[in-house]
Amino acid sequence: MANRQLLFTRNVLFFTFTAFGGAQAHISLLLRYFVKNNKFISEEELLELNALAQVLPGPASTQTLVGIAYKVGGLKLAIITFLIWILPSAAIMTMAAISYALLDQKQKFIEILKFINPIALGIVAYGAFHLAKKVLKNEIAILLAFAAVIATLVLRNAYVFPIAIFIGGMVSSAIGTPTDEAQIRVRLFANINPRKLSYFIGLLLFMAMLGAIINRTSPFSLPIRLFENFYRNGIFVFGGGQVLVPLMFTEFVQMKHYLIQTDFISGFALQQILPGPTFSFTSYLGALSMKHGGYGASGQILGGLLGVLGINLPGLILVLFIVPFWGDLKKITRIKQSLSGINAVSVGFIIAAFILLVQPIGVDWLAITILVTTFLLLLYTKISPPFIVLGGVILGYFI
Repeated sequence: MANRQLLFTRNVLFFTFTAFGGAQAHISLLLRYFVKNNKFISEEELLELNALAQVLPGPASTQTLVGIAYKVGGLKLAIITFLIWILPSAAIMTMAAISYALLDQKQKFIEILKFINPIALGIVAYGAFHLAKKVLKNEIAILLAFAAVIATLVLRNAYVFPIAIFIGGMVSSAIGTPTDEAQIRVRLFANINPRKLSYFIGLLLFMAMLGAIINRTSPFSLPIRLFENFYRNGIFVFGGGQVLVPLMFTEFVQMKHYLIQTDFISGFALQQILPGPTFSFTSYLGALSMKHGGYGASGQILGGLLGVLGINLPGLILVLFIVPFWGDLKKITRIKQSLSGINAVSVGFIIAAFILLVQPIGVDWLAITILVTTFLLLLYTKISPPFIVLGGVILGYFI
């Protein structure tokens, strides 16, 4: 058993350093490393875990990988796997934020990454188009997405996201065909540990309360508020890294002004060329937010750690909490039906993010051309985003 877990850990390392392209691309690598090369789980189990990750809020790839680890070696292996998966890219993003924040380095970043802004917008546009084509298949879904766009653009409030997601899930669940699931619900909720559920909700409320009570001039205030921000968003991020962008942009750039748009875009672009979880982008945001608060390098490292842990903890807790009785949960039709509304609202968030991010470009025809070219390359070729972003970096370095 020990040798099997050691082999599993080795495969997790391989997966961590080759997993480019986001959750959609990661599933093929999960199939390769954990099903075909070594029969840690069956293909059916992998697809079921991936389906569970799609239903739950949080990072889909992380949840699927941790779920596999839990099945192979229990809680200890699941936590080790989680750390191996998130720490490398989180460390790189944190160090990039610290380097970017230094005055003597910032201008170099701006010059090298001058073509990255429109490339990143092209990637966001492609994500919106790809998901819209997949999700917006009926009038209800289109209406929910449109409402999410309007709510995001008009209200500009962080709590728009969880409320809209909740409403979208309720609407799509309510219009589904009702089925007799009483017996399934009895078995499901009999397995729920109320104490664990109270820990999950209590942590959010506790950190929010501390952030509100502690004076904003206190050195403890900003780290606590940051953790609450990331943890809260981690609870309500459905759809993976593509939905993370509008959530983070609205809250950290437009509402709280922890960083400016160019800083945000630079970090998003860098994340695109790194392997590993897209959610490690939050390490960059956390580190720069601490810089904005007047903290030094050690404070920025803390900010990077708070970002990646805060955004990932809800999903990690949920998947470890639910995997033991996923067999019953997946039979509840209304849970599956709610996903279509949640996904429709998520598409609306991405469209709204694109509108907000593209406004500063104005009539810059070079930027518009790069944006459109990036979109078309992703749409009609098999070139992956990391190579496009890397090409933009190289172009910016030499021109």
